Amino acid sequence: MAACMAIRNQDGLWGCGIPASRYHARMNAPDDNDSRHGVGRTEAEAAVRTLLKWAGEDPTREGLLDTPKRVVKAYGDWFSGYAIDPDEYLSRTFEEVGGYDEMIVLRDIEYESHCEHHMAPIIGKVHVGYLPNGRVVGISKLARVVDAYARRFQVQEKMTAQIANCIQRALMPAGVAVVVEGAHECMTTRGVHKRGVSMVTSSMLGVFREDARTRKEFLSFIEGGRR
Repeated sequence: MAACMAIRNQDGLWGCGIPASRYHARMNAPDDNDSRHGVGRTEAEAAVRTLLKWAGEDPTREGLLDTPKRVVKAYGDWFSGYAIDPDEYLSRTFEEVGGYDEMIVLRDIEYESHCEHHMAPIIGKVHVGYLPNGRVVGISKLARVVDAYARRFQVQEKMTAQIANCIQRALMPAGVAVVVEGAHECMTTRGVHKRGVSMVTSSMLGVFREDARTRKEFLSFIEGGRR
């Protein structure tokens, strides 16, 4: 009797679905998007197999047969930000806001990134504020800007500045404030192995840099979410 794979259907139920041979063939079928940034999918999967060998594994054993394909697919998701121009998210603005000229703050935007030094995950939150100067943007667009920069290999300090500069460039507000919190697994799972440590970075532009009271108001807004 041919081996079969337990698969989950669209109703969330598990069962014995397709033969293992057909399952592996489907997993290894070429993708429509077979090349990214000049590197073919086959070449990328071969690189994963090389790393598995280097780690001491046998990439031909059953449990790892489809790992290279899965890893390459995951990389396509984790690093999708390279294919996105964050400025485009902020290209559509609203000027009829009833004369609103007070601070706008979006706090606790969750993000997932990877450090460029060890390719280890960085998980945290971003808090964004700006003081409009006649133009505002849909709040979901600010979250998309965060994702566009986070879904790349990053240094937290650089990502913080990139988010702030993008908003300043597109909206030309009186000021922009960005605070980023991040837990770096390159520090918690290797090296010094220090858990529970969070790195905090900030970028203050315009009135948020020049006016201590405006900066304090923004910080009080994001601190309020922790109470």
